[in-house]
Amino acid sequence: MSKLSIKKSQNKKLIKGFTIVELLIGIAIIGILTAIAGPSLGQFIVKLRVDNEISEMHRLVLTARNSAINSGKNVTLCPLNGTTCSDNWQNELSVFINNESTLVNNKTYDSVNEELVKVKGKIASGDTLTFSQGLIIFAPTGRLVAGGNSNFSYCPKGNSNLSRGVEISLSGRVYTTADTDNDGKDENRNGTEVSCS
Repeated sequence: MSKLSIKKSQNKKLIKGFTIVELLIGIAIIGILTAIAGPSLGQFIVKLRVDNEISEMHRLVLTARNSAINSGKNVTLCPLNGTTCSDNWQNELSVFINNESTLVNNKTYDSVNEELVKVKGKIASGDTLTFSQGLIIFAPTGRLVAGGNSNFSYCPKGNSNLSRGVEISLSGRVYTTADTDNDGKDENRNGTEVSCS
């Protein structure tokens, strides 16, 4: 091979890469985009957490109702403190099929004679979950024996405008709150905004 053809082939092999100016411009663009998207990303993550909790609550209530219909027995949904229902809705929530369909026995869980259907973990630290009644008891008809016409309200810490809820009618139907007046905040079916206070 001649020296001329070797030089031509070496000239074709250009080293590709970024110059320092191109690299600095790229870093500056990434920094600006991060500064703009950062706050929105944080609120987006909170909204996802709230939506997940509300979806999980909705499924838990439906599980309790369906278990009552399928088993032909009363089913209780409440936060258990040992074997007795408490009113601390921020802790684990349990669904269990009652052995006897009397209101007295529906407030305690007997692990020997009763079936624990499902347990939902406690909510995120700092968030608030309230319920307007002491417990929920579904009859074998799917109607509520206790806890009728009530609602759950889930409020994330520091983002009360992202609060959402689940409503339960006396007939046992379950509804998720929605933003009906387009103000960016969910309302209950009666038109009041979801609140944990």
